[in-house]
Amino acid sequence: MTAAAAPIEALAPIEPRPDRDAFSISDLCAEFGVTPRALRFYEDEGLIAPERRGTQRIYTHRDRARLAWILRGKRVGFSLAEIREMIDLYDLGDGRRLQRQVTLERCMDRIALLEAQKRDIDAHIAELAQFVDLIKSKDNEH
Repeated sequence: MTAAAAPIEALAPIEPRPDRDAFSISDLCAEFGVTPRALRFYEDEGLIAPERRGTQRIYTHRDRARLAWILRGKRVGFSLAEIREMIDLYDLGDGRRLQRQVTLERCMDRIALLEAQKRDIDAHIAELAQFVDLIKSKDNEH
C-alpha cells in the first residue's frame, strides 16, 4: 500500500469522547484492535498508567491518547524507547512545542532511513533480475 493510499487510521486520529470519563481494558482493546496482553505490556513499560480499582484497570482520556501514539509509532517502526521519549514530551507544559519538534525530527530521520533502505532493496532486486537473466540466457544456449 502506498503512503498516498494509506488508510486514515494510519494517522491514528482518535475521536474525542466527551461522553466518557474513563475506559475499560475491553473498551480500548475493541477500539484499537489490541489485546489485553498488549495493554498490560505497555503499562509494564510505563507508557500508559491506568488507575486501579481493585483488579480492574480504568483508563483515562490521556491513556487513550497515549495508546494512539504508541500504536502509530509502532506502525511506522519507532522503538518503544523512541515512542516513550516523544509522548513523555507532552507533559513539559510548553504547548507541545518540543514534542512536535522532536517528533518531526524523528519522523524525518525515519523517512530518510526508509528511503535509503528502499534504494538498497531496489538495487538488490535489479541485481537479482540481472542474475536471473544471465542464468536464463545460459540455459537457452544449451
